[in-house]
Amino acid sequence: MFTLSPAITGLISEAEGAIRDLNAAAIPALAPLARLLLRTESIASSKVEGIQLGTRELARAEARMESRGTVGSTALEILANMNAMELAIQHAACAQRFTTDDIIAIHRRLMESSLHAKIAGKIRTGQNWIGGNDYNPCNADFVPPPPDMIGALLSDLCDAVNDDVLPPLVQAALVHAQFETIHPFDDGNGRTGRALIHVVLRRRGIAPSYVPSISVVLAKARDRYIDGLTRFRDDQVNGISAWIEYFAETATQSALMASTYLRAVQALSEQWRTQLSRTDTPPRADAAAWAIIDVLPAHPIISAPVAAAATGRSKPSTYEGVAMLEAAGVLIPLSTSKRNRSWEAKGLLDLLEVIQS
Repeated sequence: MFTLSPAITGLISEAEGAIRDLNAAAIPALAPLARLLLRTESIASSKVEGIQLGTRELARAEARMESRGTVGSTALEILANMNAMELAIQHAACAQRFTTDDIIAIHRRLMESSLHAKIAGKIRTGQNWIGGNDYNPCNADFVPPPPDMIGALLSDLCDAVNDDVLPPLVQAALVHAQFETIHPFDDGNGRTGRALIHVVLRRRGIAPSYVPSISVVLAKARDRYIDGLTRFRDDQVNGISAWIEYFAETATQSALMASTYLRAVQALSEQWRTQLSRTDTPPRADAAAWAIIDVLPAHPIISAPVAAAATGRSKPSTYEGVAMLEAAGVLIPLSTSKRNRSWEAKGLLDLLEVIQS
């Protein structure tokens, strides 16, 4: 049992308000902007684990994968994290009852394209530990529960996810910290556990559209994040309230940052529209070029086939729209080859670099 001071209760209220404010605005191009934030969160969650690529390198890898090209192992792991987050939020968060099978499905999606694919979706059957050496848990920083306890502990955790007694932010904080304490998989626990944060926030209705970029803040102060989880486990008197206080501060900062980020992306989209409208022969109001601008936030680097699929327009009209946007300086061609061409949305990756730095 734990109690929260009035000051911490105020921080929780502020954080939940910031997340609700992030989700309050009705944005016409909702899906691309929502995917942009989900993308940002997924990339940062991988970064917490030391898995990262340059912003442009990753965007190009994503474009290659969308065109069924070859992608390196590091990029595959990060892109798999995006897929796992999408699964967590779109399916698991909407399930009538969240179960251990949902956790396993998230982990499977996360790990199935990694170098450790053989453990994808498999709860560990041996003892693991954090820190120390690779041979035994002596001098380990933390030794999770033995494998024969994991089933019952995950069942209890899912009961906590399905409950609605605690405030949503407190619930998300405790579910995440407890999942990391259980550490049910041989690898991928951190990324799976951070996905559970957004499962809770979506299920409780305070983040119905946009995820706050919590992992971006965590990645920028990783040591403090790890210290908070350690204290949660080690100090039953003060550790829980200290963790909730830290989590609330992080959530507020991430929601405010995400709101600022979305406004910047919307401003950039308006700038693209202005550039297109000022060309010598502006396209008709129903032209594909305008529709492509709508989907660009979800595709910082885009190919014509991806643009056609995302907009639902015909290939000829899409190619015409891409040509118009290139002429307007909105899309920057990345090669001179006529095959497998892709374009970068001018300015968007610069914004991504700022928020992730």
